[in-house]
Order: sequence, then C-alpha cells, then structure tokens
Amino acid sequence: MSGAPLKRTPLYAEHERLSGKIVPFAGFEMPVQYPSGITAEHRAVRETAGLFDVSHMGEFVVRGPHALDLVQRVTINDASTIAVGQAQYSAMCLDTGGIVDDLLVYRYADHYMLVVNASNLEKDWSWVSSHVGSLDVDIEDVSDATALLALQGPAAREILRPLVDIALDDVTYYRFTVGTVAGVPATISGTGYTGEDGFEIYLNADAAVKVWRALLEAGQGAGLIPTGLGARDSLRLEMGYALYGNELDADHTPLEAGLAWITKLDKGDFVGRDALVAQKKQGMRRRLVGLTLGERGFPRHGYPILSAGDSVGVVTSGTLSPSLGIGIAMGYVPTKLGAPGTQLQVDARGRALDAVVTRPPFYTEGSIRR
Repeated sequence: MSGAPLKRTPLYAEHERLSGKIVPFAGFEMPVQYPSGITAEHRAVRETAGLFDVSHMGEFVVRGPHALDLVQRVTINDASTIAVGQAQYSAMCLDTGGIVDDLLVYRYADHYMLVVNASNLEKDWSWVSSHVGSLDVDIEDVSDATALLALQGPAAREILRPLVDIALDDVTYYRFTVGTVAGVPATISGTGYTGEDGFEIYLNADAAVKVWRALLEAGQGAGLIPTGLGARDSLRLEMGYALYGNELDADHTPLEAGLAWITKLDKGDFVGRDALVAQKKQGMRRRLVGLTLGERGFPRHGYPILSAGDSVGVVTSGTLSPSLGIGIAMGYVPTKLGAPGTQLQVDARGRALDAVVTRPPFYTEGSIRR
C-alpha cells in the first residue's frame, strides 16, 4: 500500500461540505474531526448520537455449499453457532497463532459476509482466498460497491425509527435484518464500536449520500452530529475495544490479547489452532491489560510501561478519557504483572505517571443493549 494513491469513500464530498478535517487513514482520505471537535463529537455519542462514515471497511461475501466450512477454517470463533440474522465477532490467525485480522461474520439466509479492517483488505482477501482449496465455495470482494454508516448513541434508535420499514426494536445487540433506510435497501445491524446503542448500516455505495443526509436531517433536533475518526478512537478505547495495528497484530495471539472468549479450540480444526492449543498448555508470557492513570496525564501509543523503574511493556493505545477525565491506556505486560490492581507507571517523555492495571471497560455507563 506504500506509495499507493489514497482512496475516497462515497461520502468524501459530504465531509468536505461539512468542513471535516481530512487525514490519511488505512489507505483512505477520512475525516478525523469536524469543526465541533473531537471532544464534542465524543460527548455527542455518549449523550445523544453521532454519525460515522466507516465505508472504508472491507466486505467479503461467501456463498456455496461449503461456505460455512471456509468460514470455520479461517476464523477462530465457532461460526456454526450463528443464527440467520446474527453477527459474530471473530479473528483470523496465522499458523503461528498471530493475528491476521479481527472481523465480524454475518450470517444471511444464503451466504455469509466477512467485514474486515480497511488496512488489511488486500492481505485478508489473499488470506481467505488461499484457504479455499477444494471447497465448493464462491467468494466475492464487494468492498468498493458497499457503503457503511454507523449511527451510534442513546438517541440512535429513535432517530432511525421513522426512516426504516422494519421493527427496529427487534434489531438488538449483534442482530441484523434486511430492510430499507430512507427508501434505500440496506442491512441494518445492531453493532458498533462505541459501547452505545446504535446501528451499522450497509448499503449500496451509490445511495450513501442520500442516506447520510436523511439521517443527519432526522437527527437534527435530537443532537445528532457527524463524527470523525478521532472520537471513534477515544470511544472504543474507553470500552477497551482492541484495534488492529495497535493491540492486535501478527506478533500477538488472541489468547494474549484477551480474546480467549472468541477462541473456540474445541470446534474442530482451523488455521492457527495447533499453536494456540500449545500456548494455552504452556501458559502465556505476556497479556494485554488496561491501565488507568492516578493523575491527569495523556498516555500515548509507544510510551514505555514501567515496573519499579524497569521497562516491562509499551502502551499500544492511550488517551485522556473525555468521559472520565483521566488517562487510560492498553498495553502488553508480563503475565505476572497483569492482575487488576497491580501498580505500574507510564513513562511520558521522562515523567513517570502512576498507573494501575484495570480491567476494561473503563467506561461502564453506555446505553448498549445486550
């Protein structure tokens, strides 16, 4: 991807029209914030609602008699347990157990959809394709033809309700249905990356502007505002949600990353299983932990994590939490230092900030409906 021209989502002109600050992200030109600012956008999602353009994400459709077999082969969760109309959080692993990507698996009546991270799209496509083998399956990359909007916040459900032709209250956490939004055919999913009630809306890229504008108009009186990548990152970090390239990568396994709950070692064979079984048996040398700072400070990605003055890890993600008013972070430390309550420090450019290991989520007042 290095040196490749940046791509634009179908909503790029809308972001310019709304004076969004455009930055390079995962091979795209994306809005990091709007004139309202990251903190105001973050608070809008926590208190009312925010609208994100996440059309940079990738979507692969998997069809055919052996569609489930392929999904089971390349993902670590058990896709055989997903009902039609249900989504599942999962990951793909290398033979070594390192993480290729984390993703969502959607089960439709006649196919599966894999939703992958934009930064990994080409790699993921090659990885999934390489494991088809003799399976009777057809896979299609529909990323460029698909737009994805995320309407998130406690007011999201009432904002969306008059625009849809479905029973919206049936779309609960990690459930989805097919209907229309502002007259446009769409998949409406009770998923998100913020810890708030809300929806992700998949639709044809050609209709993205119409639905984006309809949502902003419908939410005008409810406090809905367009929201950029900056607030998306602080919101997900308050929930302790991992980000590929920060907490998740090929050098760490899902067991080390706290994703044992989606790692179904008893489902049968899958790529990476042997390495993960061995690691579980031997025990982990390191683990991903959450950290809260005992004083007002801004832990940043790359800052050293210290124990008694010695470096024991590195901050993978960190911020000054807009909701809590304290510094929060995640990072890998030796397993013996990973118990909640363990006292550590974060080296902020030579200043040792006291920190304590804290089990995420850091923010627990979200409106998400489980």
